Amino acid sequence: MKNILITGLPGCGKTTMIRKLAEIFKEFNAVGFYTSEIVEDGAKTGFMVANLFGDSKVFAHVNLNSKHSVGKYHVDIKGFETLLDSIFSNEKKTGIYFVDEIGKMECLSKKFEKMIISQLNSGKPLIASIPDKGVGLISEIKKRDDVRIVEINHDNADLMLKLLTMQIRDLLLE
Repeated sequence: MKNILITGLPGCGKTTMIRKLAEIFKEFNAVGFYTSEIVEDGAKTGFMVANLFGDSKVFAHVNLNSKHSVGKYHVDIKGFETLLDSIFSNEKKTGIYFVDEIGKMECLSKKFEKMIISQLNSGKPLIASIPDKGVGLISEIKKRDDVRIVEINHDNADLMLKLLTMQIRDLLLE
């Protein structure tokens, strides 16, 4: 199976795992993005989204002006989709996709959902983080026959990084 979904409880290291794997496999024409928290005065106030080259923008924030929201965070769908276009603009050259994450906020974008389905069907590896629980696309793709779900936690993260590195290398060298 060329598609690997990394899941686990919040704070277990899914984003860290995606970032480490993307760094390891960057020479295989890796493309994708990761998210990171915005913390202001000790409180989480939003999220940044960044491509694998470090270009980033605010994706969701408590003070953002947007009609789209998840919980207390207002989500910049248009800005997110612009970043997606720049990241995934040359899919013919792409060797492997890394996505952090396939979550509620990201799934507010229909363009994102279509891109994920396209990547899952592409024949190229998609390595993505996904919440432990979710509805819609989140639950649908977990049921696919062409995905492998890997659960990580604080105790197994180092071992899983080694195992996933070997498995992904094998996929790319097939």
